[in-house]
Amino acid sequence: MSIENRAIPVRRAAAFSVHMFTASGGAVALLALYAAIERDFAGCFAWLGLALFIDGIDGTLARAARVAETAATIDGAILDLVVDFLTYVLVPVVALWRSDLMPTPVAFWMGLLVTIASALYFADTRMKTGDHWFRGFPALWNVFVLYLFVLRAPWQVNAALTLAATAMMFAPVVFVHPLRVVKLRALTIAATFAWFALACFAVFEGLQPQLWVKVGFVAVAAYFVGLPLLRHSPWSHD
Repeated sequence: MSIENRAIPVRRAAAFSVHMFTASGGAVALLALYAAIERDFAGCFAWLGLALFIDGIDGTLARAARVAETAATIDGAILDLVVDFLTYVLVPVVALWRSDLMPTPVAFWMGLLVTIASALYFADTRMKTGDHWFRGFPALWNVFVLYLFVLRAPWQVNAALTLAATAMMFAPVVFVHPLRVVKLRALTIAATFAWFALACFAVFEGLQPQLWVKVGFVAVAAYFVGLPLLRHSPWSHD
């Protein structure tokens, strides 16, 4: 047997291990869901942070292992969407429902609306533009609900923001993919790491962080919300 032929099983094992790594996000989602049900919201978002880390690097690993060629019986894109729906949508919706951020009946109906709208969004073939921006709000409910926990606005404001974000999923606007969009990539990655650091502080402090963490959250959000305005800016070079 040639060296190349002997390497094929190794490549397949590496590719399937990447699929297993992606699928492990589903197990992490279950742990986060249990924490949300038990009203351990700091623990819930700690698990969701781990899921976000897995989601952030599994694509790079998949491309390195060439999973589309060596483990093609598993559709990595579908697997990723299944796990993402759990961690980006379902668990945050349950956390919102179990929290005191809104009256329980309001949170319940909001959760149903968000889940239905997000299912449609995840199935939309136009989800991303050719230059890797998301069309509409990219259903980052794990991030959105974390903001609600950290900022603690009146429930009426939380409900209004939730409705607005739901509508924005289908609005003719774009949101940046923090790793794949070329425009201002270095600054965007730096802002993403800064947000992760702030989120860690918030979780460590039981989602009741100091003022400087809240100010940092708002500043990062302002950057990401404003960045689409520079998408075609002539002075903002690729």
